[in-house]
Amino acid sequence: MGIQKLSIAGFRSLRDVTWQPGRLNVVIGPNGSGKSNLLRALALLQKSAFGELPQEILRWGGIAPLLWDGAVQEISWTVRTDPLGRGRNSVTEALTYELRLRQLGGTSAYRIEHEQLANHHLKEIGQEPEPKKFLERRPGHAVTFDSQERRLAAHEGSVLDEQTLLSLTAGPFGNAQVLGFRDVLSGWSIYHDVHVDQQAPLRQAAVARMDRRIATDGQNLIPVLHTLYTGSRDFKRVVDEAMRAAFSDDYEELVFPPAADQRVQLRVRWRSLRTEQAAADLSDGTVRFLLLLAILASPSPADLIAIDEPEVGLHPSMLPIVAELAADAAERSQVVLTTHSDQLLDAFTAEPPVTTVTRWQDGETRLSIVDGEELRRWLKEYTLGALFRSRELEGMV
Repeated sequence: MGIQKLSIAGFRSLRDVTWQPGRLNVVIGPNGSGKSNLLRALALLQKSAFGELPQEILRWGGIAPLLWDGAVQEISWTVRTDPLGRGRNSVTEALTYELRLRQLGGTSAYRIEHEQLANHHLKEIGQEPEPKKFLERRPGHAVTFDSQERRLAAHEGSVLDEQTLLSLTAGPFGNAQVLGFRDVLSGWSIYHDVHVDQQAPLRQAAVARMDRRIATDGQNLIPVLHTLYTGSRDFKRVVDEAMRAAFSDDYEELVFPPAADQRVQLRVRWRSLRTEQAAADLSDGTVRFLLLLAILASPSPADLIAIDEPEVGLHPSMLPIVAELAADAAERSQVVLTTHSDQLLDAFTAEPPVTTVTRWQDGETRLSIVDGEELRRWLKEYTLGALFRSRELEGMV
């Protein structure tokens, strides 16, 4: 369920942007131009799907700090996605989710002003006056629709003003489209500000459990690596090949010795050392590299993977490996990478990713996608990184 089209208004520097990403995307631009805000807006939408919108906005200090320039009173998202499941028509069965939050007075409080999940195809071609709705919400009104399009209205006062109706839909009798959309949206994997310092929990022994996907804070790295590395031959092969490409044949394998209280540790076995190296002793760059491997090589990834500046802390020799893994992951998921690294961009030597340029103009972020055909013509003579270094990419939009 990839994003076909995304519109965001009123969120931090994103006063009013529309974006149509591809399967593999790189987002470039100078510091302060809004790249990270794009990922933060996606992350806030994801949090809203599994009921954490009030807590997340509270962590920001309320809605006021999130409003563009203090000059607007609403934040809105409109996201058009591919349909759920395989073999569906991406045009006639696309889903559109709309969410709008409104500030209450001049305070940091807010309410859900509008929410809707619908299919707009028949309305867009003029066959129906209204979209086919799966849920609809406005102040004092919260309705879901079953598979026969019968209305199921919530009792007055039973739905909190700060909580999305999407997050509250549950149970075996709910509409399958709503339940499926909620599960996919809440499962998006969006990574920024992941801590890998020496005291970070992701370096410590963790309870052994089946865990197949890296959490957005990255701190379940050891359970995920343990599950996938010991349970999937393909994943183990990809990790071992990537580690040898990064560290030469001195790398041997990952091992997971038991610790107290049914916990497992992560250690790296090197041919040149008699003892295995514990996760607590690995460099920050090595831990970041393992984290990227676990995200991008996962056999069961999220429908959307977004990573803020994956090059941070990595040796340049690792970046072609990351680029190759990202391209492979885009066969299974939609991948978005923000970057400042010309060396990472240079590593995309096959089909170029969809390249989005962010610019800071008139107090707001502007998003522009580089024309694909023009980019291919330039790439016959130059690399993507060379175009970035020369600022030709910015000139193409």
